[in-house]
Amino acid sequence: MLKNKIDRPVTKSKNPEPKNEQSIDWIIWAAWADRITFEEIREKTGKAESEVIKVMRSNLSPSSFKLWRKRVREKSIKHRKKFEYSRKEIKQKFE
Repeated sequence: MLKNKIDRPVTKSKNPEPKNEQSIDWIIWAAWADRITFEEIREKTGKAESEVIKVMRSNLSPSSFKLWRKRVREKSIKHRKKFEYSRKEIKQKFE
């Protein structure tokens, strides 16, 4: 395992980022990632939030899609404006 060119241990991630940002695999990976907003997905792939939802609906099982949608609705971080607003509210509480 240490026989790499640079002699560092190989880090195995549970869910590594796909190499091709234009692939459906990358879109699904980014949509599940909490810290990647829909705006960032649009910048990298050109797909709007509604198109990402269609990709997720067609590639996930119905129960996984429902779980993902629930997760996206509840997390303010998937939308940049909601995230910035929630961060501003938190900062105001501590000032």
